[in-house]
Amino acid sequence: MTQSRLPAFDPATFTPDQQRAYDAIKSGPRGDVLGPLRVWLRSPEMAQKAQALGQYARYDSVLPMMLSELAILVTGRVWSSGFEWAHHVPLALGAGVSQTVVDAIAHAKRPTLDDPKQAAVFDFCVELHRDRQVSDSTFATAKSQLGEQAVVDLVAICGYYTLISMTINVFDVPTGDGPTLPVLTQPLSEWFRESWTHDQ
Repeated sequence: MTQSRLPAFDPATFTPDQQRAYDAIKSGPRGDVLGPLRVWLRSPEMAQKAQALGQYARYDSVLPMMLSELAILVTGRVWSSGFEWAHHVPLALGAGVSQTVVDAIAHAKRPTLDDPKQAAVFDFCVELHRDRQVSDSTFATAKSQLGEQAVVDLVAICGYYTLISMTINVFDVPTGDGPTLPVLTQPLSEWFRESWTHDQ
């Protein structure tokens, strides 16, 4: 996929507001301005505010990196967001998410999760994306396993990476190097019901 809906990214053409947004992103923990963040620079004030939320969601939330990356992978699969998947699978593996879990999510299947915290994150994120809410029992489990602030942060991570995925998909952001998502053979909504709710 090529980025065909916007002109090529060219820092030489930045307005002062775009340059400020670019510098804020580049000087932060990301260290570079890639993919969907380049799209956001077309709206520099939005870019500034969104990247600040993203910095919190990715680096500063109370969730351990393993759990936040697990939530990001679920969101990337929900949206079939190639750039997000390619960039976050290595981060998830490095944080301790197993290859078996990554492969199951890639195929929209519920992995076997022996860690109750990982299971709580997975079930919460799937329900939130699938049902647009979470059940009382799923909420209670997440709160018990993760804590109140972590549940709030988990919603923020799902929401932020949904925005990232929407940007990637609308503006044809190239996937780049990294793992690729398999193409599903039926609508994701059916996979949610048939696969993600049962161990495979």
